[in-house]
Amino acid sequence: MPSFTDKLNVGGSDMELYASVPDGSGPFPAVVVAQHATGVDKFIKDIADKLASSGYAAVAPDLFHRITDEMVENTGKSKRDQLSDPLIVDDINATVGFLKEHPSIDSDRVGITGFCMGGRVTWLAAATNQIFKAAVPYYGGNIMVPWGAATEAPLALTSGINCPVLFHFGEIDENPSQDDMLVLDKELSAHSVPHQFYTFRLANHSFMNPANPPRYQRIAAEMSWPRTLDFLRIHLGGPKGSGADSPPCE
Repeated sequence: MPSFTDKLNVGGSDMELYASVPDGSGPFPAVVVAQHATGVDKFIKDIADKLASSGYAAVAPDLFHRITDEMVENTGKSKRDQLSDPLIVDDINATVGFLKEHPSIDSDRVGITGFCMGGRVTWLAAATNQIFKAAVPYYGGNIMVPWGAATEAPLALTSGINCPVLFHFGEIDENPSQDDMLVLDKELSAHSVPHQFYTFRLANHSFMNPANPPRYQRIAAEMSWPRTLDFLRIHLGGPKGSGADSPPCE
């Protein structure tokens, strides 16, 4: 299962991509993996590798590529807090362009998933790019809030989502909370977007990430991951991967 890094120039800034692809020549269905607040780290790379082992080409773009450590020091704001929705959309669209141009990718079978802020990015991306055939946000908060130069929150763009959505929530997560879940459900229903929501008992934010021991919940991780793979298989036509019965990260 080969993996590699590449770079795309987006608006004059080099954006690094981590890619993991199945063995063979393809063409493969593809999944964009939207990072969490700690970047394209081991957890995100493990998710991409796990998707590749299940038959999907997976690509994780570094959405922090415009934000330097010096900017963090000078502003006192984290990299996540300096993101701007219009630039996130540019980065996701550039990633999609990379996939569409790659000969081993079937560009008619592209999905997106993301974790924490990446769950929010997943919603935003599905609302602004019609290529996606499936979207799987994990505990994506702040969907009701615009970031940076945006004038509208991702929630206000829900009418643009034309693919099924599978959303995983933690029962004791405060962002997104269970009340937030009801708002998201109402908005998707209002726009006739097919969706499935799962809430995992006593699970908190970041329940998928074993590098966050206070919040990692193995039961929720082991239950949600096969559901994600089944959802992708149904909507992207991918295989039932060898990773279906094991947690995504160890």
